[in-house]
Amino acid sequence: MSRNSTADLKATIRSIPDYPRPGVVFRDITTLLGNARAFRRTIDELVQPWPGAKIDKVAGIEARGLILGGAVAHQLSAGFVPIRKKGKLPHDTVSIAYSLEYGLDAIEMHRDAIDAGERVILVDDLIATGGTATAAVDLLRRIGAEVVAAVFVVDLPDLGGAEKLRTMGVTVRTLVSFDGE
Repeated sequence: MSRNSTADLKATIRSIPDYPRPGVVFRDITTLLGNARAFRRTIDELVQPWPGAKIDKVAGIEARGLILGGAVAHQLSAGFVPIRKKGKLPHDTVSIAYSLEYGLDAIEMHRDAIDAGERVILVDDLIATGGTATAAVDLLRRIGAEVVAAVFVVDLPDLGGAEKLRTMGVTVRTLVSFDGE
């Protein structure tokens, strides 16, 4: 992605200081999603370089990853799999717990959503510390998926999440980055 395109996308992301707690700057992509041109360019960029790579499924992490992941799946002619917070899916699920800064959380997906050996791209709006994304990769691998890549609109490189995924052997693609939290 060119420097100008990155700057254009970055400009469509709203920064909200001191949310959800003091000292944190929340990167809100709803403004990007509401801009038709920026949304289209974002999806086009998240899809690259995987057209023709025989991607079977795209897995999107709740909540904004569901929006982005559905659009990415459409562009790749792949199926879509939601990864949701525990208790939100109606059928037989597989789940994984992971650590948060102040406790534990869990994500889950339908047990039959992905067949062993299927090639999957993981999608979410932002990679920060990587807790949810690394848990999602572990969950996908547990049911036999081949995680081809993880793609995000925003990277917060100072928090190290993208690097954690790379050490797990996952290719990571991000479109814009913000220093700090």
